[in-house]
Amino acid sequence: MDIVRGSHHTDIDWLADGPIGPYVDAFKQYLTDRRYAANTFASYLGGITHFARWARYRRLRLHQIDEVSITAFLDDHLPSCQCAGPTRHDRGDHSAALGHLLVVLRSRGVIAPPTVSTTPVDEELHRYGEHMEHVRGLAPKTRDMALRIVGRLLIARFGGGAIDICAIKPEHVRRFFAQQAGLYSKPASAGSVVASLRGYFRYRASLGDLVHGLIGAVSYPANWQLSSLPKTLTTEEVEQLIESLGKPGRSMRRADAIVRCALDLGLRSGEVARLSLNDINWRAGTITLRHTKGRREDVLPLPLATGEAIAAYLKHERPKTSNRAVFVRHVAPRDEPAGPDLVRKTIRQAYARAGLPHTRSHLLRHTMANRLLAGGSSLKEVADVLRHRSLNTTLIYAKLDSRKLAEVALPWPGSAA
Repeated sequence: MDIVRGSHHTDIDWLADGPIGPYVDAFKQYLTDRRYAANTFASYLGGITHFARWARYRRLRLHQIDEVSITAFLDDHLPSCQCAGPTRHDRGDHSAALGHLLVVLRSRGVIAPPTVSTTPVDEELHRYGEHMEHVRGLAPKTRDMALRIVGRLLIARFGGGAIDICAIKPEHVRRFFAQQAGLYSKPASAGSVVASLRGYFRYRASLGDLVHGLIGAVSYPANWQLSSLPKTLTTEEVEQLIESLGKPGRSMRRADAIVRCALDLGLRSGEVARLSLNDINWRAGTITLRHTKGRREDVLPLPLATGEAIAAYLKHERPKTSNRAVFVRHVAPRDEPAGPDLVRKTIRQAYARAGLPHTRSHLLRHTMANRLLAGGSSLKEVADVLRHRSLNTTLIYAKLDSRKLAEVALPWPGSAA
């Protein structure tokens, strides 16, 4: 049995005598630097103390501490733990604490880096990922999706063995597509599977492989382009959302600034998350967008209301941090920027506070385009503000431009026009 029972050892003894003893101070400093709250600090320290007891009982050496040993502790020991004393058994806290411990130990070079799978499929996906990034210039989210889909095809066909692209036949591709298409609620959404597969086969064709028959093995599901209207907030809903801003509360100034960036500038959630203090030119009243979906830099005017919301957040609410991101985490680790998921969550919460039934953050981008058209802007000007690389992407907003549509509408036959 690997149950650690009570003895004369104290918690400090377990840490000092165990394999991680020399690095406890480094672990504490790691948590301090990231400004973890006192209760989280104590919980994580208790977690590695518990692990130290188990590791000493199992006679683990320092170099044996890795993901495998931590998994054994979490899966085998923790659920049936009968350790004496005030030991917590929360798996989430233990897992987080031990994950940070691995980071500290690896930063000191005392344990080996994590093992990386090097199967033929992994190597192929790595090469294709570099091709998509450096040759095709695809965005990270698009690359990740393509790698997931192509990886499923290659694993289904070759498992852990060598890849022979000539062994993939059209019927294999069609069968795989039918299986993947069943995972999507809307048939049109399965178009991403077709795009990912065709992109990969074109890549293999560029290497000299005879795969042209595979490129046409599947067709895009029926999806009439521009068939639907882009959903936007109504004028009343925009006013309702704006009126809900400026309320007191925790992280509310950050929420106001994030909503303003999406509503006034039409920024995507990832673009909001990547904003840096260096991107704002307060004197010129401009904001520079870097690492956008179009992989270019764009300079936009900074509206007064947006600038005031950002300035209020920076002055009164943003925690002290060495990170140059405009929007940062308000909980540990505090030196980290706010990610796209936090931006989307913030906008969803803003909808709820305003009493709106919406959830999608991209709705504000569509709304911004609609407001530009209503104000007399041309489609080209909307495309420039939204930073579309192709004007065709912007054409869907033509359906919202009732002013222009009225000018080209023909009279109804027989009417007195």
